Amino acid sequence: MTEKRILLLISFFVFIAFISYDAFMSYSQSVSAQTSTLENSTAQDPLSLPDLFTKVEKSVVQVTELDNSNELGSRLGSGFVYDNNGHVITNYHVLVPGSNNNNDELQVTFLDGSVYSADLVGSDQDADLAVIKVKNITSDKLTPLPLANSSALRIGESVVAIGNPFGLSGSMTEGIVSGLGRLLPSNENGENFAGTISSFPIPNIIQTDAAINPGNSGGPLIDTQGRVIGINTAIFSNTGVYSGVGFAIPSNTISKVATSLIQTGSYRHPYIGIVGVSLAPDFSKQIGLTQTKGFLVTSITEGSPAEKADLQAGSTTKTFNGREINTGGDIILKIDNREVTKIDDILAYLESQKQVGDQVHLTILRDNAIRELDLVLGERPSPDK
Repeated sequence: MTEKRILLLISFFVFIAFISYDAFMSYSQSVSAQTSTLENSTAQDPLSLPDLFTKVEKSVVQVTELDNSNELGSRLGSGFVYDNNGHVITNYHVLVPGSNNNNDELQVTFLDGSVYSADLVGSDQDADLAVIKVKNITSDKLTPLPLANSSALRIGESVVAIGNPFGLSGSMTEGIVSGLGRLLPSNENGENFAGTISSFPIPNIIQTDAAINPGNSGGPLIDTQGRVIGINTAIFSNTGVYSGVGFAIPSNTISKVATSLIQTGSYRHPYIGIVGVSLAPDFSKQIGLTQTKGFLVTSITEGSPAEKADLQAGSTTKTFNGREINTGGDIILKIDNREVTKIDDILAYLESQKQVGDQVHLTILRDNAIRELDLVLGERPSPDK
């Protein structure tokens, strides 16, 4: 090969290398720019409180049930627009506190004062949720609020409650997420803090210190982007008004239940059919148990999935703090290999991860021996059965 041809080849490869490097740098800058744009489009700064209210004010409504048979008149609460079909989410106890009287007239009032009649689409007493549908409303009047992923919440995040406390429409209060995974319990008469008559506690509850008062029930608890993280449901108070501890049903529960209510008018809760107590060292010691963790089964509902799976309840009665407890029954240690330390663990798992007809695997302690059994979840019986 001649010297001239060698020089030409060297020049050619240098040129190709230069072009490739230039193209590579151009491509790298392009990818970098696209990544930066994506990050900027997904990373949203929190809205100021005035801007936050402006964003959601058209979506939060006052829900009124006109009870012509009640001398005290109507009951009222709050709600929010769920979709473009006119569905509004509120609490069960706002509409039917302690009864199934669905014949009263429902009204939805927007912040601008416009009032519409509504029909009850479906309700779930055990989740304290209800869906109503506004009648004769145009789509331009509806501004649905998006639901956030409540499982991604962290304690300390800023939240805002919007509703109609004491009938004061369009009220806004600010706070933080004070706690997660709470259990909204039932009292001895089956009545929880919200006033809902139910024999089943509600799991996965969000605790907040945002001021919640009578009339806030059914209104949204929102994040700093205006997304619903929960529905304000109850307060812990000795006076019936705000004391710094409020509870909201999480958005992930709302999504599951509301979808079913709209489609079928009801929601089927997965059900085992057991009653029992959570073990703790002092309790275990007093009733003569060496096991200090788990859920002790004290009774089993006849005909329930628990009975069909041959779970065993206690038959020996012992007294703890003045309360008689059946001991000697199975102690549930795990459900689907998830550790169980209290009933909250079972309820929260079933409500968030399972549905009627699913199978769960239980690890139990019976007669000081570990046993494994499978159980097919049934449908929780309705309160009137």
